[in-house]
Amino acid sequence: MDLSNHDLPSLFKQLGLPHDDVSVDTFILRHKDMNRVSPLHEANFWSESQSAFLKEAHERDADWAEVVDQLDAMLRG
Repeated sequence: MDLSNHDLPSLFKQLGLPHDDVSVDTFILRHKDMNRVSPLHEANFWSESQSAFLKEAHERDADWAEVVDQLDAMLRG
């Protein structure tokens, strides 16, 4: 059983991004109000590997899906 903590800082770490609270908040503020029509993984600020991870997490309803959806909502807010 996977008891990993899948929160925003953990997702950012998984994506290879700075994952301290200030860095997460800064990223969200910088990219907030992204295109509301395009899927999260198609945003132009992701690398190919980040995009693939986000797409797979969403499509396969993986362990990361809930926190990926949370990030998606925050970036569209």
